[in-house]
Amino acid sequence: MSGIFRVSGDDEFFTGGGGSSMHLSPGSCPGVYLPARKRLRVTAAATSFYSSFEEKQASIQVLPDECLFEILRRLPSSGRERSACACVSKHWLSVLSSITRDESVEEVESEGFLSRSLEGNKATDLRLAAISVGTSACGGLGKLQIRGSGFESKVTDAGLGAVARGCASLKVLSLWNLPAVSDVGVSEIARSCPMIEKLDLSRCPGITDKGLVAIAENCKNLSDLTIDSCSGVGNEGLRAVARGCGNLRSISIKSCPRIGDQGVSFLLAQAGSYLTKVKLQMVNVTGLSLAVLGHYGAAVTDLVLHGLQGVNEKGFWVMGNAKGMKKLKSLSVTSCRGMTDVALEAVGNGCTDLKHVTLNKCLLVSGKGLVALAKSASSLESLKLEECHRINQFGFLGFLMNCGVKLKSFSMANCLGISEAPLPSSSTSCSSLRLLSIRHCPGFGDASLSFLGKLCHQLQDIELCGLNGVTDAGVFELVQSNSVGLVKVNLSGCINVSDNAVSAVSVCHGRTLESLNVDGCKNITDASLVAVAKNCYSVNDLDVSNTLVSDQGVKALASSPNHLNLQVLSIGGCSGVTDKSKACIQKLGRTLLGLNIQRCGRISSSTVDNLLEHLWRCDILY
Repeated sequence: MSGIFRVSGDDEFFTGGGGSSMHLSPGSCPGVYLPARKRLRVTAAATSFYSSFEEKQASIQVLPDECLFEILRRLPSSGRERSACACVSKHWLSVLSSITRDESVEEVESEGFLSRSLEGNKATDLRLAAISVGTSACGGLGKLQIRGSGFESKVTDAGLGAVARGCASLKVLSLWNLPAVSDVGVSEIARSCPMIEKLDLSRCPGITDKGLVAIAENCKNLSDLTIDSCSGVGNEGLRAVARGCGNLRSISIKSCPRIGDQGVSFLLAQAGSYLTKVKLQMVNVTGLSLAVLGHYGAAVTDLVLHGLQGVNEKGFWVMGNAKGMKKLKSLSVTSCRGMTDVALEAVGNGCTDLKHVTLNKCLLVSGKGLVALAKSASSLESLKLEECHRINQFGFLGFLMNCGVKLKSFSMANCLGISEAPLPSSSTSCSSLRLLSIRHCPGFGDASLSFLGKLCHQLQDIELCGLNGVTDAGVFELVQSNSVGLVKVNLSGCINVSDNAVSAVSVCHGRTLESLNVDGCKNITDASLVAVAKNCYSVNDLDVSNTLVSDQGVKALASSPNHLNLQVLSIGGCSGVTDKSKACIQKLGRTLLGLNIQRCGRISSSTVDNLLEHLWRCDILY
């Protein structure tokens, strides 16, 4: 190639052939090698010579594309030569990116080690062409993510075609919000990139069943398929995937109006014996699809159902009682009115290996259903409830009293049906529970905490957030009966909790406590930090933001006889902390990795600058 560039007999510089407007900047072509160019030595005679030379247009640029194609396809397989030529002009890049592997004289075998991501205005056909040329001989492109910007996106089928011709090793492809991409580009990818294993098509209205059929016919290794908000994809595309992709293990379908029972049920019946993950969100299916899943989903381990308004109680009931989902371990149901107490009991009875259940906005599930689930699902390890307003105090406590010996985690958030009531004594216990999380349930208070203290003796992680009904007395009842030692305690937003609660936690569990959060507890003062400094040996994460903590509390931490090894300290919004705490913070900073001093109005900018200078290992929010 050196002979091609020698236009004047001077080997020490290179003009590039075409005009300057055709040259590509280094930043315009990611993944393309750009050789350093020597400074042009210009003399009066040389200037005159090049003026006359340009007038004659004696340049390789005058060659027809057919000749240029024949020259460039004979380039060595090394990425350096191809990338250097791609940087000559957009024209050369276009010709190079049009050369397929079959047309190249020297084919390049690649394993697909490289990963590229283009987002927003950086996602263009030109950059895709540059990636195609620049990665083809450098290990090969294995993963490509393109996140467009809607109708302003500059990625079209031409860009995908360039990728298809130069990146046969592609295994993971994600196309997001690209309205200009159609079946033409996807089909070319399918034909030229048969090794694709994971495909994500989101907000691509130009892709229809035709593109999905091409994928199914050519990409036999496809194991993970996501179709999100693709209005052109329908039942025929899913049927093609079911027939052609025998390695499919995960399917996710969301907000595709043309997909219904015909496509989903056929896919589940055909692929249920090897599908392990199924996710259906806001799809126009009925109980028929769930019934088919219940009969044929023998390999399904993870199931997510979101916003299936066409599925009634019978659909869930049949899915559970079909008893075909013996391997189901994780179930998440959100905003499905068909999920009722009867349906929940059926699922518990039919899915004997069920370990993790999440119910969100299931408005017809009550405490009765929870108790039935506890009795039927003996392998259950965790339960998460959010915005399930029919669940009352007796329901969630009844669940804990009847759960199996494997339950480790219980979480409940924004459930408005919880209210305090006299509770009976219980001789049972939930000794396996390790994590208890109650967040923003207005009716939850000290009576429930006292009952939980008698029921759960081996808790390690407690989250009681935004609970106005919880006071020091309730916290004391819960922590004093614990026999294994608390590791994490989060009381953020409990405005009626004071220093007494923190003192009880630090005295009873100071040797095991690693994380304490009392953010927003308005009654917390320096006394809490004194108790932590005195009793807590292992604490590494401390959040006292938006409390009455002052300089004296920070000084107590810095002077702790236990030599605290704090890694994260949050005192944001504490107006009592001033510049006087600078030395103490610097002392604590020997181990700190994170410091939050946001909204500390009495810490000056000069102090902040000093902390930034001295605590160079620490991420500081200010």
